[in-house]
Amino acid sequence: MISNDEIMALEDRHGSGLVTNQPIILVRGQGARLWDADGREYIDCVGGHGVANIGHANPDVAKALCEQAQTLLVGPAGYYNDKRSLLLGELTRIAPPGLDRAFLCNSGAEANEAAFKFARVATGRTRIIAAMRGFHGRTFGALSATWRKEYRTPFEPLVPGFDFVPYNRLERLEKALDDHTAAVVLEVVQGEGGIMPGDGDYLQGAQALCRERGALFIVDEVQTGFGRTGRMFASEYHGLEPDMMCVAKSIAGGIPMGAVLLGARVGDLPKKVHGSTFGGNPLACAAALAAIAFIERERLPERAAELGERLLSGLQAIDSSVVREVRGLGLMVGIELKMPSAPYLAALAERGILGLSAGSTVIRYLPPLVIAADEIDAVISATAEVLKEPMQ
Repeated sequence: MISNDEIMALEDRHGSGLVTNQPIILVRGQGARLWDADGREYIDCVGGHGVANIGHANPDVAKALCEQAQTLLVGPAGYYNDKRSLLLGELTRIAPPGLDRAFLCNSGAEANEAAFKFARVATGRTRIIAAMRGFHGRTFGALSATWRKEYRTPFEPLVPGFDFVPYNRLERLEKALDDHTAAVVLEVVQGEGGIMPGDGDYLQGAQALCRERGALFIVDEVQTGFGRTGRMFASEYHGLEPDMMCVAKSIAGGIPMGAVLLGARVGDLPKKVHGSTFGGNPLACAAALAAIAFIERERLPERAAELGERLLSGLQAIDSSVVREVRGLGLMVGIELKMPSAPYLAALAERGILGLSAGSTVIRYLPPLVIAADEIDAVISATAEVLKEPMQ
């Protein structure tokens, strides 16, 4: 049997080295809990970076995967498929009004890449406006719409035609949006940007400006979708009807998948203008069907709203000199500190709570939506303990 030291040595030796791993070997999950190779138990507030909305080892998704793996794994575009057809119907049923078509792909970055291509083809324009502090992925097109310099600088020059304006500042967007603009892309809550919720008037105003000036309005719900914020999609809080909505992460219960939902203003896209070998494969579609059914049956958006308020208010009640602000929506919550978050995340892990950063000073909580109330309370208690004193 391979030892813990051998596991870490193999990954360190043969992995890409692009990620700094924590000294924890995760081997099993159930619901909102994870276990390491030594049998130690953790409450998971990373959630696979927002992927594990329906919980780890979800039996409904496991059953769907097992059955589909024994039936058909590969169903290429150019042929109809039962699971893909059913999923397209379900996605457009639960989406905001007007999004009645979808392109299926494999990740959030791919979804955003596709949306940018579709916007340029549909409008005949080339310019894309994104928000400062926004994050849309790390492939070349998605990276071109991602703001942080440390992500962008090593790969410049990036795709031309992308510009940034401040988030939640409608007057700045109004000045920037011209007749060369193909699309505006915004998150309803900026995740990597530090858990920054968008103002309703700002988001509605951005949508109206796009309608008025012939640009398409793209909403990135890669992290906020499928119940995370207390609604199936965060757009619902503000009555948004985007021209395109990009989703991924928790869409298929942990299986890699993404999608771009398309509205009428996109029009009919030319044949073969884009494609994906693995996009809409039967295995991922079967998992997504099971995941969506579980989210609706177990009322996970409502659960996220209730428990998110418990988490948010509990964290806001912590009396600590190192806290600048606590903010969030549903079970997407961040604590902005006055100093780097890394030592506090390490201290939380020592206490059995796995958290995530959002920039250098924000602790981000993205637990599975199946998390229990007593687990939320344990997270609050552990956080209060580690925030008692400043750490270096």
